[in-house]
Amino acid sequence: MTEPTEATEATEPTEAIEAIECRATRRGRIWVAHLPEHGVFGHGRTLKTVCENILQGLALVGVTAEVHITADTPELEKLRSAKAAYEAALTEAVDALALRRAPLRDIAQATETTVTGVRGVLAAQRALPPHYLFGGPAMGLPASGPGMTAPPC
Repeated sequence: MTEPTEATEATEPTEAIEAIECRATRRGRIWVAHLPEHGVFGHGRTLKTVCENILQGLALVGVTAEVHITADTPELEKLRSAKAAYEAALTEAVDALALRRAPLRDIAQATETTVTGVRGVLAAQRALPPHYLFGGPAMGLPASGPGMTAPPC
């Protein structure tokens, strides 16, 4: 039987976590982030530096995880809420036009977005008939056949 080496004795078991969400705030010229559940702080001039700093701190306490940092300022919160309101209004408008069976190109033109964007909104709502997603007579594309596979939902 082999005896444990010094390297295996020194390593501690690490706690594996899927992903950790972290908010960073601006303090003067640096970003600062805190993970109170792990007792880890991070700081740096860039968000990338803060992320690296947090990862190093987590490694010191024996936690291995992917870190997602969100910049947090009052102006960015306003921007996020405006974006969410826009997406909700876009979804409502696309759904209303789709219920009236408007062609995708017309919906895209009316909402000032792309056809791909319209497809994404409708697919998210699961209101899109299969021929809109994968081609079909309504779009002037060949219908899905045995050689064509649909992307996963």
